[in-house]
Amino acid sequence: MPTAYVLLNSDLGSDASVITDIKRVLAEESDIDFELQGVYGVYDIVLKLTAQKTENLRFVITNKIRKITKVQSTLTMMVIEEQETS
Repeated sequence: MPTAYVLLNSDLGSDASVITDIKRVLAEESDIDFELQGVYGVYDIVLKLTAQKTENLRFVITNKIRKITKVQSTLTMMVIEEQETS
C-alpha cells in the first residue's frame, strides 16, 4: 500500500493549529489513512499517510497539506513498496 512520511515545519508556535488544520483536511479524504504527531527537533510535525493509490497521496500532499497556512516547508519521503514486506 502506498505510504508517505511528511516532515513539516510550521511558523513558530503554530504547530497545534497546523495539526488541527491537517486533521480537518484529511477528514475529508475517505481513501487516505493518517497518523500525526508533533515532535521536538529539526521538524515540528511528522505525518504518515497511506492510500490505495500513490496519485492520491501526491495530490493531497501537494494541493492540500502544503497549502495550509502557517506551514513553512515540508519534506516528503515515499516508502519503497517492494521493500515493505522484506
